[in-house]
Amino acid sequence: MLSRRRTLSAFAAFVGAASLARVRAAGAALTRVRVGIMSGEDEDVWRVVAANARKSGLNVEVVTFSDYNLPDEALSEHELDANAFQHGPFLKAQVEAHGFHITPVGDMYVSPIGLYSSKWSSVAALPKGATIGVPNDPSNEGRALLLLQAQGLIKVSPSAGLLPTTLDITENPRDLNVKELDAGVVGRALSDLDAAVVNTDWAQKAGIDVVHQRIAQEALQHNAYTNFIAVNDENVHAPWVEPLVAAYQQQNVRQALLDVYHGATLPAWQ
Repeated sequence: MLSRRRTLSAFAAFVGAASLARVRAAGAALTRVRVGIMSGEDEDVWRVVAANARKSGLNVEVVTFSDYNLPDEALSEHELDANAFQHGPFLKAQVEAHGFHITPVGDMYVSPIGLYSSKWSSVAALPKGATIGVPNDPSNEGRALLLLQAQGLIKVSPSAGLLPTTLDITENPRDLNVKELDAGVVGRALSDLDAAVVNTDWAQKAGIDVVHQRIAQEALQHNAYTNFIAVNDENVHAPWVEPLVAAYQQQNVRQALLDVYHGATLPAWQ
């Protein structure tokens, strides 16, 4: 916890201590809004969002993270004004674990989690006893196991809901070895595995061909894993929230998502 606090303190020193500040830019007063995102492709998307936001009087300052566990803590500590990286089951797990008071305020996109392999061309081709990597954080592990269940590879206890773990596997007819790895590692370990369930952003960071190496993906309809912009409960009605969401939910951001993620991530607003 101490090392994490030091990390968060470093971010605080970098972005400043005030929750909101008025700054001068292009001859007009803009409201500074600090938004935490995951490093990588999303940085390109948020450059488009920031340009849109300036037209509405917001100066969006993006703070990047490489650890999924840090942006909610940084938001809760008021070192960010918003974050934009997570879906509902992930936030639910974070709230239950840490007591955060964080609320979604606007949908962004859906990135269907995929099952990838560099050795086998289909789910049916996976051999008995195959080793399959899955992310080890609660929401993404649950998501991965539910994808394996949808492909008929395993069954998990219905009582686990959206957050099953390997302990909830009730049937494993192919004797699969489900290997839990850090979300940022599982994609890079693909060559050592028969297959791996990898989040789209981490798959691209690992150099996985998200089109040709994907042998299965979760359904798009009724997908519970829509990513959103989130703020502390106390800021839900802050005057900068609506223009921030509106700056994201634009046609040029829609196109940026499709371009940057090569069609593997899809806009989630109408």
